[in-house]
Amino acid sequence: MSQYDSSYDPYRDTARRPVAAVWPLLVLLVGLALLLGGLVYWFWPGRGASGPAQPRTVTPAGKLSDAERATIDLFKAASPSVVHVTNLTETRTAFSLDVQRVERGLGSGFVWDDDGHIITNYHVVEGANFARVSFQDGNSYETANIWTYPDKDIAVLKISAPKSELVPIPVGTSHDLQVGQSTFAIGNPYGLDHTLTTGIVSALGREITSPNDRPIRGVIQTSAAINPGNSGGPLLDSSGRLIGMNSAILSKSGTFGGIGFAIPVDEINRVVPQLINNGKVVRPRLGVQVAEDEQARQIGVKEGALVVRVFGGSPAEAAGLRGILRDEEGRLILGDVIVSIDDKSIKTGKDLFSVLEQYKAGDTVTVAYLRNGQKKEAKVTLQVTA
Repeated sequence: MSQYDSSYDPYRDTARRPVAAVWPLLVLLVGLALLLGGLVYWFWPGRGASGPAQPRTVTPAGKLSDAERATIDLFKAASPSVVHVTNLTETRTAFSLDVQRVERGLGSGFVWDDDGHIITNYHVVEGANFARVSFQDGNSYETANIWTYPDKDIAVLKISAPKSELVPIPVGTSHDLQVGQSTFAIGNPYGLDHTLTTGIVSALGREITSPNDRPIRGVIQTSAAINPGNSGGPLLDSSGRLIGMNSAILSKSGTFGGIGFAIPVDEINRVVPQLINNGKVVRPRLGVQVAEDEQARQIGVKEGALVVRVFGGSPAEAAGLRGILRDEEGRLILGDVIVSIDDKSIKTGKDLFSVLEQYKAGDTVTVAYLRNGQKKEAKVTLQVTA
């Protein structure tokens, strides 16, 4: 045998090794392809469908409940009476000095009568030179005829609109409301036109503070959602009657937190005719100036309204009431402290004004007061506020 064997192939084994090494790679690739195909099958929209995806078959609606139907009817009937109120003020541009009307705020309101009187909150139109009243059909009217009563957060606007546009809201009562009654609030929260929210009368006889820091008593608390823009809108009962005007919320965030307040309709029905007839509210006058409650407490008056001054020619002067005086040596002599009018207790100066609002000029009342610790009474005939 020669030194070299011609049958020996030195590349035989090395040529076969690469082919054998490809099989595991092929198996891996096939496995990955199958896995990817499975994922596509399971997660691809419309997997397993016999054809393109189609809309679902609609399930027929059931009948509306009587309560739902009643709410829908109430909203349809009341909506034409609800308006959008825009507070407008006039400003001059910096360079041209042209007068422009600028929006200062938004709120809601409602039609009071077919003479064009619109009711809203005082704080909605506070500081306004003009107001724009917009109806559900898109028609709007601007007016400068604005009469306000900040003490109760009530304002009356007068617009020139055709009677066909004016649908007065039905007026109910608030003195006979009961906790648990259904309530319905309609307004324009955040500028969203004619929004309905529902709730109940949560409480009665609440107290809130007016924009001019006077107490508003007898307020309705409701769970119907009231948000910015709802102010001035109507609060209705289940008959669609006005029972209050949405005015305030109790919230740390500025949005509704489940507690809203409405001015009772009995108060609105008392104030609005006076604003329409006189341009102001005519209050009965006793004719006294009383001390701020904090000042009265600092000088030892724990309860009642301390009389600081009695005005000349007033009913109080005629009845012999006395304000703060000084003796010959300059020492302070406390004035009379009013503790009740008729059977209504007076614990603070604010109580005195709230009680007097329940009367009218010409009424004769019994004023009970303390002088030097002794209780006295006087008959007083109230006058018209000057």
